[in-house]
Amino acid sequence: MTAPHTVIIGAGPAGLTAAYELTKRNATVDVFEADDVVGGISRTVERDGWRFDIGGHRFFTKVPQVEALWHEILPAEDFLLRPRMSRIYYRGKLYDYPLKAGNALRNLGIVEALRCVGSYLWAKVVPPRDQSHLAGWVTARFGRRLFAHFFKTYNEKLWGVPATELSADWAAQRIKNLSLSNAVLNALLPKRNQKDITSLIEEFNYPKHGPGMMWERCAELVEKRGGRVTLNTGVTAVHRAGGRAVAVTVDGPDGPRRVDADHVVSSMPISHLVLAMDPPAPPAVRAAAQELFYRDFLTVALVVPAEFSFPDNWIYIHAPEVQVGRIQNFGSWSPYLVKDGRTCLGLEYFLSIGDELWNSPDADLVALGTAELERLGLVRPGSVEAGYVVRMPRAYPFYDFAYKENVATIRDWLAAEVPNVHPVGRNGMHRYNNADHSMMTALLSVSNILDGTDHDVWTVNVEEEYHEEKGPGEHGTGRAAPVLPRDPVPS
Repeated sequence: MTAPHTVIIGAGPAGLTAAYELTKRNATVDVFEADDVVGGISRTVERDGWRFDIGGHRFFTKVPQVEALWHEILPAEDFLLRPRMSRIYYRGKLYDYPLKAGNALRNLGIVEALRCVGSYLWAKVVPPRDQSHLAGWVTARFGRRLFAHFFKTYNEKLWGVPATELSADWAAQRIKNLSLSNAVLNALLPKRNQKDITSLIEEFNYPKHGPGMMWERCAELVEKRGGRVTLNTGVTAVHRAGGRAVAVTVDGPDGPRRVDADHVVSSMPISHLVLAMDPPAPPAVRAAAQELFYRDFLTVALVVPAEFSFPDNWIYIHAPEVQVGRIQNFGSWSPYLVKDGRTCLGLEYFLSIGDELWNSPDADLVALGTAELERLGLVRPGSVEAGYVVRMPRAYPFYDFAYKENVATIRDWLAAEVPNVHPVGRNGMHRYNNADHSMMTALLSVSNILDGTDHDVWTVNVEEEYHEEKGPGEHGTGRAAPVLPRDPVPS
């Protein structure tokens, strides 16, 4: 049989993984990317010889298919093994993240530490009645005082709404379900008796020139095998007929054109996919799409002398007096991202397209970042030598209380009306996937297209345990694997 022709919307990790696997098996592929670079949020931006990782991307996985694919795309010499470290900045002090009892109790002081322990014990006796939102979910597991100290400010910066308005799904997926009693044991027990206590990964792989290096190379390999990767070209319509998608309309520098398709793999925001359908989706489905929201962010990258470097990959800023939410040290990711004698600190601001910060001139944002870096005491006044601004729209799918129902409505309609449209990736499924989860959804979709399998990619998700934990006897770059679809049990 002739291999089907697949149109892929988006050249991020999910879209390019699908293209790579399809062309590897001699299927024809057209990839359309509205931006002028590949990689999506996993791109690497270069300005004046400085390289910026947008969001920070640790390469670690227990998924053999993903691990193999990374090393098919890039040779071993292009990976660095980097130490993992992140901390919380709170009231002028740095706390280990996830929290470690000894460090946290020393920084808080004995009186506040006892209050936190009491608050934790009270939450165990009288847990919050409503744990459907982030505030209730975290309070039930940490206590009210630890929630206020270490979760409230950052998450409200990240999402732009009170913690009571954010679904607990976010917390369950992204926050370590830390038991304070285990943390105390971890701090107090002799090292020789800690073999059964789960700890964090200590190191991770990282492409030496940043994660964009992976996807730039992947796009080259796709084209070498005969696939086409077209930038600056967005998909404006997905045409359907006879219960299937049959073509897309794309719009680029040469104007709009129609491209026939046997299958469509879509990593564009699922809300945009629905609104692009021709003929249009029913009103209820379109309404569900219009009620899905996203959070955007921008990075202010500031060049400073190497003396202001720090060992962390990033520091979470739990300080309401500044707007910055997280600060990366690009030199801690890779020495190839920075220059001798200097490092570059990336200040991340979480916002929405169209608000005051998003619309501010770059010079004003550099001035704001400089002032906040100095206010936090992380650099001396006058130390910033240069600054750059990178904006990233639709970085995070928003987990409000209605998102699950809206996604379910869209998912059911797509499966019934256009079963050859395959949503993949973070925005494509409106799910906060890591890169390896996004890649896995693409790999399974390719299997469905070429092998006639019936994998349910929606069951690829993060296990309940924290995604950067390693268990007893594990070393190096371990992490919790995605939960993969199980083969159906024969009836």
